[in-house]
Amino acid sequence: MGSDVAADKPHAVLVPFPAQGHVTPMLKLAKILHRRGFHVTFVNSEFNHRRLLRSRGAGALDGLPGFRFAAIPDGLPPSDADATQDVPSLCRSTLETCLPHFRSLLADLNAAAVPPVTCVVADSLMCFSVDAAREFGVPCALFWTASACGYMGYRHYRTLMDKGIFPFKEEQLTNGFLDSPVDWAPGLSKHMRLKDFPNFIRSTDPDEFMVHYALNVTERLADADAIILNTFDELEAAALAEMRAMIPPSASIHTVGPLALLAEEVVPAGGALDALGSNLWKEDLSCFAWLDGRAPGSVVFVNYGSVTVMSNAELVEFAWGLANSGHDFLWIVRPDLVTGDAAVLPPEFVAAVEGRGLLASWCPQEAVLRHEAVGVFLTHSGWNSTVESLCAGVPMLCWPFFAEQQTNCRYACAEWGVAVEVGHDVRREAVEEKIREAMAGEKGKEMRRAAVEWRETAVRATRPGGRSYANLDKLVTDVLLSGAAAKSC
Repeated sequence: MGSDVAADKPHAVLVPFPAQGHVTPMLKLAKILHRRGFHVTFVNSEFNHRRLLRSRGAGALDGLPGFRFAAIPDGLPPSDADATQDVPSLCRSTLETCLPHFRSLLADLNAAAVPPVTCVVADSLMCFSVDAAREFGVPCALFWTASACGYMGYRHYRTLMDKGIFPFKEEQLTNGFLDSPVDWAPGLSKHMRLKDFPNFIRSTDPDEFMVHYALNVTERLADADAIILNTFDELEAAALAEMRAMIPPSASIHTVGPLALLAEEVVPAGGALDALGSNLWKEDLSCFAWLDGRAPGSVVFVNYGSVTVMSNAELVEFAWGLANSGHDFLWIVRPDLVTGDAAVLPPEFVAAVEGRGLLASWCPQEAVLRHEAVGVFLTHSGWNSTVESLCAGVPMLCWPFFAEQQTNCRYACAEWGVAVEVGHDVRREAVEEKIREAMAGEKGKEMRRAAVEWRETAVRATRPGGRSYANLDKLVTDVLLSGAAAKSC
């Protein structure tokens, strides 16, 4: 195993939280570190390891010289389902069961004929990694894969408790109370409302697990040697300033995003490293030939990410909104998108959109967003999707589902000027109206201009001389290589 690497190379072990939206940016960071001279061990859960082999082929995890894959159990019951595991169960299980497995993996890596482990880069939800890294005497950077504004939303859960707002009363969840403006949350937009906080807080139970879990993992960032964010300073200046004010300087904060653009700058296109993929569903590449036949800016791209689920009734409302808008569309319908059943679309809908609508099960989203035919992105407002849309200069229609997606949506609409919200209660008339507005209205033109400006700012940040590029240098030199320097003394 060790014959392909120099014994004195720094060795970074990267540990994503085992969900698609966390694996994707961590793999980009892993590729960047490999190009910066690190031996890399990338640690999936055993469940996701099997899914990657199914989706990408038997050789997908063979690795490359100096880039290896490993796996540890996630603590959940065995399953071969081709779907994201229940998120609260996964959060609880990884927190309670993964530390000894990860500790054993680090010991095995140190015992093998590869360079000894010199640093750990872990998803912030895998915060047990800090404890393991301390035991082995190496630095640990925690990667907050969501937005900085989302981080501040979670940190203000404590404020919501102190103000007596949480736990909510039952009637407050339905009587309009969630529309109350919030002007008392440092680091968050002046346009915030209670309903724009990460939605785990919408509970009447003072012991709601995800509320206390969110507080635990966000506050534990202070224990790390460094904090990594997939954002850029210009996009989230106020939230980042407040993060830096509340987290001790011993946990230095490094904005290195957008990672997609930084990876393009650092990792050679078309090579073996670039080809390492992270999609847990098999990609349908036929959509590109279909997009090639469409006019520039004429297609609505619809993808609700890897976790969002909806009722079949909501699916049908989206379907007729798309059909009635009159625009061409590419719609990603995951096998597990509809709660508890297969997605069933009316035959009349299929007939109505013949020739101008394409349904696919999964796709390489970044490449689709950058296709010139795509005019707007109907999204769940996950952070990867939001950043990828900004990198492509594509405006958004937002239908946030859970976690900090509500916060991302509010910022995209009210702070960055690149989006409009569809509305939680899906109605085909509203979907049709928002699509028409975004594709052909004045609001859509304004959103498109803003998206292109943000794309240009993001490109500057990730090129040599840009802030994110410089922050990567500082992260590598000041933190990640410090463990290698210590071991060589």
